[in-house]
Amino acid sequence: MISKEQFNKEIEGIISNAIREDVGDGDHSSLACIPASAQGKAKLLVKDNGIIAGVKFAKQVFHYVDKDLKIETLIEDGAAVKHGDIAFYVEGASQSILKAERLVLNAMQRMSAIATKTKTFVDLLEGTGTKILDTRKTTPGIRALEKWAVKIGGGENHRFALYDMIMLKDNHIDFAGGITKAITKTKDYLKQNNLDLKIIVEARNLEEIEEILKTDGVYRILIDNFNYEDTKKAVALIGDKCLTESSGGINEVTAREYALCGVDYISSGALTHSVYNMDLSLKAV
Repeated sequence: MISKEQFNKEIEGIISNAIREDVGDGDHSSLACIPASAQGKAKLLVKDNGIIAGVKFAKQVFHYVDKDLKIETLIEDGAAVKHGDIAFYVEGASQSILKAERLVLNAMQRMSAIATKTKTFVDLLEGTGTKILDTRKTTPGIRALEKWAVKIGGGENHRFALYDMIMLKDNHIDFAGGITKAITKTKDYLKQNNLDLKIIVEARNLEEIEEILKTDGVYRILIDNFNYEDTKKAVALIGDKCLTESSGGINEVTAREYALCGVDYISSGALTHSVYNMDLSLKAV
């Protein structure tokens, strides 16, 4: 996984790029009718039910726009919220609050939706020992925010990007000439380039799992689009040789049943690509 320093750089980049995109050469709506000396206060109003996420990010945005803005936090990231709750107050230059408003809301609405969906899966898997993972099926440019939201919701990050873990999927295997060749070439590549990256290999059937197990050095096998019975057989075959992960259209209806097959992880792209934003507003007080 990426380091804390790398992650922080990603967040900083998201903020600076989003402000560049939204503000340009100035927030002329505010500049036109609000004096630079005007002071104001606003509240983050929750108008939905779920898990709040992005409070810490909002603080970073406000302080990026204006280091003198003051934030009073009432509800922390990861807390359950309901309609009518107030997550925080922000106070300071009115122009600064308005400049940061849209980025704060856009990010928090999406992050809260992702955290809420993730928490649903976490609750469904409770007691099974199986953990929920996200994927790379994220919105381009804001992956760090979406994966942060998964963590806030109680899930785990799969990998951040193409550079922090090896994942040999069906196309890699086919282009490489087969599973054994793909794994062997990968291990040679890692050794030659002095890289310490974990290897995950996707299996499309039980025969491919048997072939994967003939080669050492695989961290996790991705049991992709298997039915329940074949998933149980796959878990039995793999045993404690490496970790197991189920994926492929798994949803709230099927997740627990797959977990009960004995897999260590379930990955779901739906955590980040199929959510409805939580309704939040920033209102002057």
